[in-house]
Amino acid sequence: MGAAHSMCGEAAVTDRRDESWVALDAGADPSERIPQLRSAHEQFTANGRMARPVRPLVAASWQRSARARVSPDGAARVELGEDDVAAYRDGHPLARVMPVVRELTGAYAGDGEHVVAVCDAQGRLLWVEGHARTRAAAARMNFVPGARWAESAVGTNAPGTALAEDRPVQVFSAEHFRRPVQAWTCAAAPVHDPRTGRLLGAVDLTGGDSLAHPHSLGFVQAVARAAEAELALLAPRPARSTIRLCALGRDEALFDADGRTVRLSRRHSEIAVLLACHPEGLTTDGMLMALYEDETVRPVTLRAELSRLRGLLGPDLLASRPYRLTAPVDADFDTVARRLGSGAVAAAMNVYGGPLLPGSQAPAVARLRRRLADQLRAALIARADPGLLSDWAYSPWGEDDLPVWRALAEALPRCQQASVRARLTELAAEQGLATGLQPPRA
Repeated sequence: MGAAHSMCGEAAVTDRRDESWVALDAGADPSERIPQLRSAHEQFTANGRMARPVRPLVAASWQRSARARVSPDGAARVELGEDDVAAYRDGHPLARVMPVVRELTGAYAGDGEHVVAVCDAQGRLLWVEGHARTRAAAARMNFVPGARWAESAVGTNAPGTALAEDRPVQVFSAEHFRRPVQAWTCAAAPVHDPRTGRLLGAVDLTGGDSLAHPHSLGFVQAVARAAEAELALLAPRPARSTIRLCALGRDEALFDADGRTVRLSRRHSEIAVLLACHPEGLTTDGMLMALYEDETVRPVTLRAELSRLRGLLGPDLLASRPYRLTAPVDADFDTVARRLGSGAVAAAMNVYGGPLLPGSQAPAVARLRRRLADQLRAALIARADPGLLSDWAYSPWGEDDLPVWRALAEALPRCQQASVRARLTELAAEQGLATGLQPPRA
């Protein structure tokens, strides 16, 4: 890629987060890059050394592939036979958008001699369509319906890496981890449920070197967005209005229902968060225990707060005996938890606007805040993505987070580690701890 990737120090960390995720710049000659990538791939698979011109995206993927013990040789495993895959994909949510995918990609795939593939969130290919001769060639490496192309199974590839990163990616030639796939270039983009944010799968274009162009990445991303828009149109309208609750990174939550947005007080924000977490409702005693450390607070005090909250929201939204919200709640903190649960770490980080009601001392809110932050931090450290780790480390809530700064230093190339190591040393001294890092190798 461009010069930004050869820079060292803190500026390079920022550039990493703005990476365009394309394999080659427009006008670049693929024939010049291929032998360089093959040499870099051989070095990495032989001794673990990462050499130029491997992009940070690909370097991170190769490292994950190696940790997953993916062999550089071999073929994808076909997990579902023809009958099984047919039954499975007929019931899959993406089956409903295949007419749109075919309409948008048919001519592009046919004219360009590409294949179009759609996979599920686990990387299993459900549909592989397009140019007949290219499809037959792809079948020789088991790029067929029912085969599993998750990154953890076959290493770096566009659909598998798009799922792992939860963003559109392009993989060119010897950027693929497995040698039998290195004759191909592919671009893929993830598809999400527009209502829940859940990762459903990915749309992929696979073909020759001509796909190593920014246009193909933009095209497949547009197809994925069209699929999500079609899913939104096909989704049944909820029988009741949905409440939107935004409580991450703010002490005064925003409560949106029926197009009306209300900024809640700190205490009302805590109550709304607790009710969102307990759709079955809470009794007065349960609410008192969740909200107050002081056991001397009387029930009448809480009932007064709930009465004022009902006046703000309207009697139709807040019921009593037990206290509960009467419409489904779409809460930003719950979206983060769902995305983490599905393994979509980047998507979870995109929603995370900071700690949940950071100034709240309510026992139940504090527990939820710690649990969500700890789960996201652990997922970021396990993913070892420098861009995601730097997003956390350079945030107001992550500036003193020693484990994340340590993980960031370990994830960065050596030439970019200086400023991060300096900050890590400073933090460790402030906290009376060791950095936990080995000295940089010469």
